[in-house]
Amino acid sequence: MTDQDNLTAKQLDYAVFLPAISGFYATFIGKQRDPVNGPYVDPARMPAGIQDMEQMNWLNSQKSLFPYKWSLYSGGHANLDLTKQDWSEDMIRNRDPNTVLLGDSGGFQIAKGLWEGDWKANSGCLKAQKRRQAVLTWLDSISTYGMGLDIPTWVIHDKKASDACQIKTLDQAVEATKYNNEYFIKHRRGKDAGGARFLNVLQGDNHPNADAWYELMKEYCDPKKYPGRHFDGWGMGGQNMCDVHLVLRRLVALRHDGLLQQGLHDWMHFLGTSKLEWAVLLTVIQRAVRKYVNPSFTISFDCASPFLATANGQVYHHIDLPHNDKWCYRMSPIVDDKKYATDTRPYGQAVLADGLIDHFDESPISRHLTMKDICIYRPGDLNKIGKEGKTSWDSFSYALLMGHNVWMHLEAVQRANRTYDSGSWPAMMWNQGTKGRTGDHAHFRDIVDAIFATPNRAESEAIIEHYSRYWMDIVGTRGFKGDKTVSARPQFNMFFEEVEVAETADDSVLLDTSTLRSEEHTSELQSRVDISYAVFCLK
Repeated sequence: MTDQDNLTAKQLDYAVFLPAISGFYATFIGKQRDPVNGPYVDPARMPAGIQDMEQMNWLNSQKSLFPYKWSLYSGGHANLDLTKQDWSEDMIRNRDPNTVLLGDSGGFQIAKGLWEGDWKANSGCLKAQKRRQAVLTWLDSISTYGMGLDIPTWVIHDKKASDACQIKTLDQAVEATKYNNEYFIKHRRGKDAGGARFLNVLQGDNHPNADAWYELMKEYCDPKKYPGRHFDGWGMGGQNMCDVHLVLRRLVALRHDGLLQQGLHDWMHFLGTSKLEWAVLLTVIQRAVRKYVNPSFTISFDCASPFLATANGQVYHHIDLPHNDKWCYRMSPIVDDKKYATDTRPYGQAVLADGLIDHFDESPISRHLTMKDICIYRPGDLNKIGKEGKTSWDSFSYALLMGHNVWMHLEAVQRANRTYDSGSWPAMMWNQGTKGRTGDHAHFRDIVDAIFATPNRAESEAIIEHYSRYWMDIVGTRGFKGDKTVSARPQFNMFFEEVEVAETADDSVLLDTSTLRSEEHTSELQSRVDISYAVFCLK
């Protein structure tokens, strides 16, 4: 295609953002291919410039409007039975073989009781074992990398969650995760036999717990203990994925424990990371590790923000990167009005002309949309369940805007990195405490370079501790600063405000589908929007 925005080609050496694909969105891509029951969307409903659903599939390098070869998909909402055709998952199952997919294992589903069973180590629970086996087979068959099946440590602080999975203590969470790790190592297909590579997930809700977890779990990446079957990299969960102080300490430990070896431990994934500044921060860390430790090292991070935002009627409309200030992608509930059902004006131009917002960044999808492509229902129109709803959107309206939001998020991450490389930076990447402290580095990148430039572990750790005040200024994607944990339960829309807010202590927020704006599709979205992927933060 001549009008492709090839985001794969633009990725360069940046940390890799993985869109956490919504099952709702994947259904539109996959079911459109069904030769018997398709097309899923009536061709008459398609926008004039989007006549092939594959134009919205970024994993299709030939037809997509914005090809991008990296993504994440969760076994928590997947159909794990690969013996039967499921067109709703065809976007994942029959993707381009050159794409890279990280398969999430579903630890969140265990912790929330969505995967029933007693998950304690050696419990003998048949339900748990059946699921354990199914998710391993699925990951081995569908993924480039797969996450280990961890039990998040936050479960012990949530009585409902702990009752559901029978994990009551930190020791039980640790032992259950070890049991799952050992099962995966023993029964994995093996990367040389066409199976997935696996990431060793690190949990812990504070520094001591995270350190203890690492010491107990690091053996699963040890090629001496598990030759040919060891895990192949690292998954950063809990405070490990949002506290830069802990991240840097952990990487130094991995280096000197021999667990960042090229060809053996080349990948590290940060779960649920959406803060835009962290896209640049992780790139800086990746570059330093590549320079001094492992030239094949890659950092990835994911979030489901583009999908969850759309489900709440939020549309990304501006990427804002002011020098030495807060960097963000802005989103708003832009337009849902039946008066636009016959409006043929281009979508982006119309929302600006009508004063609905003051800035709209066009995407390869939005450029093909008119107002009536989104606001499909006129006053008096009945929706698919035979009622006149309040919304002017139908299911496909959500899918179109999800595609737009995915491009916007990808573009924001890549643009942030390009902007940083051009000489600008977000405020948190500049050490404000350098005044009067001779010899201190002002730039985050210079501090990180110094940490990894020395081959001496004690010296690296001393540099990290020297800047402990600065780490407190780098707000994590869960609202954590340094080694302090902040806990709150704000409402969804608070995550889109410019003020800093904290997320829940369980590192997640469940999307309450009762707040979905489309009355017609509430029941549909309850089953098909990623309930399992309501693990997010949007700031």
